[in-house]
Amino acid sequence: MASFKRSVLVSVLFTLFGGPGIILVYLPWVITRFRVPALLTEWQRVVAAALIVAGLLPLLDSIVRFVRVGRGTLMPNVPTERLVVTGLYRYVRNPMYVGDLMVLAGEALLFQSLWMVGYAVFVWAVLEVFIRRYEEPTLRRRHGAEYVDYCGRVRRWWPRMSADSI
Repeated sequence: MASFKRSVLVSVLFTLFGGPGIILVYLPWVITRFRVPALLTEWQRVVAAALIVAGLLPLLDSIVRFVRVGRGTLMPNVPTERLVVTGLYRYVRNPMYVGDLMVLAGEALLFQSLWMVGYAVFVWAVLEVFIRRYEEPTLRRRHGAEYVDYCGRVRRWWPRMSADSI
């Protein structure tokens, strides 16, 4: 139980003060100061809010899933013991990153910021390099054929429409 509580604490602290917090809150604040233009229409506010909320759901789901199913954390240096292929991971290999990009798109719309659009593209490019050069090779070494089979069934970025058993 102590290990479970520690994993939850590490994941929550990493989310708030590490990668996700920096990418989704701190740097967007630096770029926009969270100033919502007065001319923003109601539908733009609604769409932006929907993108932000929908994008945060995979992050929250990943925290729970990595701790409970994977027996680890979101932090790359405190990884899961088991490969996580359930929940949203049945549809896309990187739901948390897809969610991050949805949040950034929602923020770009909410703050009417082309700088945020550029930042979102930059974040996607960095994530793509990180995934290809670190995350996927590491998971391939750690989980072997199970991960290779998973990659053969589930795409990196674009969700598939059905979630047959993995």
